[in-house]
Amino acid sequence: MPKATVLIADDSMFMRNLIKDLLSRHGYQVIAEAPDGYDAVALYEEKRPDIAILDLIMPKMNGLHALKQILLIDPNAKVIMCSSMGQKYLTIEALQIGAKDFIVKPYINELVLSLNKLCS
Repeated sequence: MPKATVLIADDSMFMRNLIKDLLSRHGYQVIAEAPDGYDAVALYEEKRPDIAILDLIMPKMNGLHALKQILLIDPNAKVIMCSSMGQKYLTIEALQIGAKDFIVKPYINELVLSLNKLCS
């Protein structure tokens, strides 16, 4: 039984694979992957994962807009934002919108800690 089901949205396939491998090793089940925010929202609605991990900068729809759309679908959604851009105002905005955490790449190991916290 997995700790939780996860959706990963990142425009970098390399990053999606890196996160997927990391989470799988720690008992999480990745049930959906999206290359952009638009697909992330559609997959969230279809699959209803326990946790969504969204990159901030993605084509078609950025992570902040996808976060807003996911929260309209599920006001209790557990969403973690990830970005290589550590601008404080974006972190604050994501958390104000409703993200549960904000991880700055490449510190992906913090991601497992964040997921464990959300699942406890």
